[in-house]
Amino acid sequence: MIQHIRKGSRSGLRALAFAGAVALALSFAPQLSWAKSSLSANKPFADHHIVLQLSDRDQAKQALVLSVANNLLKAYEPDRIDIEVVAFGPGIDLLRANSPNKQLVDSLVAQGVRFDVCMNTVETIERDTGRPVSLNPNAQRVAAGVAQMLLLAEHGYTIVRP
Repeated sequence: MIQHIRKGSRSGLRALAFAGAVALALSFAPQLSWAKSSLSANKPFADHHIVLQLSDRDQAKQALVLSVANNLLKAYEPDRIDIEVVAFGPGIDLLRANSPNKQLVDSLVAQGVRFDVCMNTVETIERDTGRPVSLNPNAQRVAAGVAQMLLLAEHGYTIVRP
């Protein structure tokens, strides 16, 4: 094939381009299938996919994240927007079992909002304090919050840090 390309053969160039396109498509296939199945499984009719980052302990910041999620649900029908809140670092306080915002979190979960808690942060706290961290049962445990945000961004989610 290389000889044909050197001679200027169009069929050789087409074959090389086709092979490259196939290789490129195959390299993205696992990621595309994850994105399609994940989005269709969670919110099959969603037009918008949002990640809300929460990395602050501040009660006002937590209230703002919850308010943004609630406002997005009002602005769009709950089936038309896919919202995932990713909490890491001090932001995991929102997802503790005894959080003062537990009822608001549970209400948003009932409307389809997902809340991820960074297990790297949880394990660090447990190691430093020697005590287990009790989490809201609605919190989805993810290995690393920032890695979860990156994964979602790579699959079309918009990251918002209120």
